[in-house]
Amino acid sequence: MMPLLQVRDFPQDLYDRLHRAAESDRRSIAQQTTIILRESLGSPESAMARRRQALAEASQLALATPPNNLDPVHLIREDRDR
Repeated sequence: MMPLLQVRDFPQDLYDRLHRAAESDRRSIAQQTTIILRESLGSPESAMARRRQALAEASQLALATPPNNLDPVHLIREDRDR
């Protein structure tokens, strides 16, 4: 048997948003709540691992280096003129 969770004084606006999300995903409110909680309470290690992976991938990107003769004042003025 699974545990039962009851929330008192749940704000109506949040309930309405949860209800709409459940309907759009064709789930019950209980299923939608479980999925949202599972996603938001994911283990900190997995979130940290995802950040490390993203940083590692970003560091592998070949970024073009701008020419050395660029004047910051010229760039700002050019941007303002757009």
